[in-house]
Order: sequence, then C-alpha cells, then structure tokens
Amino acid sequence: MTLDLPLVWAGIIATAVLLYVLLDGFDLGIGILFPFAASPAERDVMMESIAPVWDGNETWLVLGGGGLFAAFPFAYAALMPALYLPIILMLLALILRGVAFEFRHHGRARGKAFWTAAFAGGSIAATLAQGLVLGGFIQGVKLDGKGFAGGPFDWLTPYSLLVAVGLLAGYALLGATYLIWRTEGPLQVRARRWGWIAGGATAALLAVVSVATLYVHPRIAVRWGFDGDAFHLPTLLPLLPIPLLGLIGLGVVVLGLRRAHQATSLLGAYLVFLSGYIGLAVGFFPNIVPYDLDFRDAANADNALSLMLVGVAILLPAILGYTIWVYWLFRGKVGGNAGYH
Repeated sequence: MTLDLPLVWAGIIATAVLLYVLLDGFDLGIGILFPFAASPAERDVMMESIAPVWDGNETWLVLGGGGLFAAFPFAYAALMPALYLPIILMLLALILRGVAFEFRHHGRARGKAFWTAAFAGGSIAATLAQGLVLGGFIQGVKLDGKGFAGGPFDWLTPYSLLVAVGLLAGYALLGATYLIWRTEGPLQVRARRWGWIAGGATAALLAVVSVATLYVHPRIAVRWGFDGDAFHLPTLLPLLPIPLLGLIGLGVVVLGLRRAHQATSLLGAYLVFLSGYIGLAVGFFPNIVPYDLDFRDAANADNALSLMLVGVAILLPAILGYTIWVYWLFRGKVGGNAGYH
C-alpha cells in the first residue's frame, strides 16, 4: 500500500497550525490581558508563567508555514500575495513581542514601561493580524488558474474584521484560563474574572461569526445544508457533533470557572477552538485555497513530498517530545518569587 502523500502532508500542516493556535494562543492571550493586571509584579508573574514555553510554541507556526511552502507551493504562491499585508503585520508584531519579552526583564523603570506596552501591543496586533488572515482565507481567494488574480486589500472586509475581534476574545480566554492553571492567589482570582468576560465575548462572537459565515459565504452554507432560509437535515445531521463539541467546551469552561478548578476551564477553551477548527475544515476541504484549488492540485511532486516526509518523521517526534518534556518540567504554579533569566 502506498501513502497518499498529499493527504499526509495536508494532515501534517493542519496539525501544526492547530497546535500553534492552541499553544501560542494562550501566550498571545496573556499579552492581550497584560494591560489589565493590577501591578508590575503581577505582570512579572504573567510573563514568567510562559517564559519556558513561549518561543517553543512558535515552532509550530514555522512548521506550518514552511510545510505549506515546501509541500504545496502552488497554494503558497496563491495565498501569500492575497494576504501579504496582514501576514507581514503579524510577523512584525511577533518580532516586537519577542523583543519586548526579553528587554522588559532587563529594562529600568522608564524602559520597562515601554517594553510592557510593546509586549501588549505586539500581542494584540499579532492576534488581530491572524484574525484578518483567517477571515480573508475563509472569504476565499480569487484565482486565475493557480495564480492569484485579486487585489491587495481583498482580505479587508467587515467579515474579516469580525473574525479578528472574535479571535482576540478567544485568545484572551485561552490566556485567562492558562493563568488560572498556572498561578495562584489574587492573580488567579483576577484571571477567573477575565475568564468570565472573555468566555462570554467568545461565545457571543463565535455565534455571530458562524451565522455571518453562512450568509456571507454561500459555498460554506451549502456544505452545512443551509439554503438561506432553512437547514436540510440530511446534510446537517452528520455535522452536528462539531457545534455540539463547541457547546460542550463552553460548558466545561463555565464549570471550571464556577468551581475554581485548575485546568478544567483551559481544557474547555481548547474544545471550543477545536470545534471551530474542525468546522472551518468541513467548510472548505479538500480546497487548500478556498474555493478553487484543492490540495492535490497544489501539491509538490511525490518524490519531493516523500523526501521531506523522511525529515519530518525524524524531527516531528523530537519537537513533540521536547514540548511535552518542557511542559512537564515547568508544570508547577508560578509565584511572585519566580524569576526569568
């Protein structure tokens, strides 16, 4: 039996993007919540809670982007010019955020205030840029054959702005629930309050984005059995477990926040994101450039995919193993006496 190499690589890239969203999402979420901390000492604890893992979390973004370039060059060539501006904004914001992370620890009073603002601003800007990329992707990319044929601002629409705001709320929820797991005392209490606010905003915006997607993008509506007036049950019923998973996730978030469980609310937030991710995949798969280029037509030659797969088979277990080990090693609570060096 021969491997379906394009399908294998589509799965690898999809997994890398999902892991990036889940892991770097709470990193960015902590930056989004930074302005609401009660004191510089609380911000120190927030930053120290992600110090061992934040840069490793971004490995998955590199794997997803690099894998797209290597395995699906036609998709890369179509998507990049369509989304150049928000992608460049995202990369610049991530660079600013990374620099601020390192410099804030060593800055004096005035410098520390600047780098605190830079860390929060970079996190917010990177999140909004990712939301604009996602919104532009869902809207679809205008192609002429396999090449981009649209304009440089096609991604900038009310819909993509709505998606960006929704992602901001979702990452804030991940950040708040991560802090509940990793911190204690007044900061944990404050994180629970942030979790309630971010959870409510995430639920509301997720519902609005879902409805808007059905009305704005008819090809996705067809996948979900919606004709503009009503759903067709034979098409909808097999897909109902996906939104049900999201509702369960929101219920788990509420349960964790009410009972002050340590990691329960974070698990619930992850289920919400997983539900949304699967729902998006159902909307455009097998297209890798919605909605006119599928992953097989965009794939590299089989011999190239096979050669790269050998490298991934070696590197991916190492990355996963290192990631699991780091999270296990730094699994304890982060208190005010923690240090980042």
